[in-house]
Amino acid sequence: MDEYELMLLRLLDEKYTKTPYYGSRKMTVWLRDQGYLVNRKRVQRLMRILGLEAMAPGPNTSKKHPEHKVYPYLLRGLVIVRPNHVWSTDITYVRLAHGFVYLVAIIDWYSRKVLAWQVSNTMDASFCIDCLTSALEEYGSPEIFNTDQGSQFTSDGWIKVLKAHDIKISMDGRGRALDNIFVERLWRSVKYEDIYLKNYAALPELLLGLAEYFVTYNSERHHQAIGYKTPDHVYWTGNGGGAKIPDYFKIRQDSSAEEMGQRQSAVIELIPS
Repeated sequence: MDEYELMLLRLLDEKYTKTPYYGSRKMTVWLRDQGYLVNRKRVQRLMRILGLEAMAPGPNTSKKHPEHKVYPYLLRGLVIVRPNHVWSTDITYVRLAHGFVYLVAIIDWYSRKVLAWQVSNTMDASFCIDCLTSALEEYGSPEIFNTDQGSQFTSDGWIKVLKAHDIKISMDGRGRALDNIFVERLWRSVKYEDIYLKNYAALPELLLGLAEYFVTYNSERHHQAIGYKTPDHVYWTGNGGGAKIPDYFKIRQDSSAEEMGQRQSAVIELIPS
């Protein structure tokens, strides 16, 4: 991959973090407005590399494996009342000076605490399972684990670990940017507060930087949604956290992606981190 395409990947990643409701058409228009001569086919290919999908209604909002079972979404209207009530995870793209890697993280919804994270240069299931195993070994088991319908989280290995710990399995029904909103907000924070500012050149530098950032995120960063306490304090005391997940599936099926993006922004304002 040449430097020009790496630059396009960086631009797409930054724009998607701001406007997750942009699909390939709007991304193409936006890049052209910035002076880059791209066609939609190229933008689609680059978005596939990044694992990006527009936040829009429909059956193709995550990369499902056709032979893997999909589980129902269990969080609609749920009130999160304690640590380890609900955990969630997702994968995001992280650019380096001469390439890119993928980051997975597991978050406790009650406290917003990042329980574990891993980095990989491929999007296979193994590094996600390693991350899950690490979180379970250190923090015990949640009641519910929510993910998107990506092949990593419907894989036999991932499901086997959850079932072995008697964890209820929940999967997003209409796009991770709505259903998995706390992890989406985490990605916004880590990218704008760390990755985009430091512009990591190589993997060892990234690993050291993220290790420092997540310690700060958990133990020093004060979150508005939990009364300006830290995630560590809320997780270990069991006080001051929680959330209520709105039933925002009553959105008209003909709603545009942009309308849904605006709805997501409103929800984020109601449950800021």
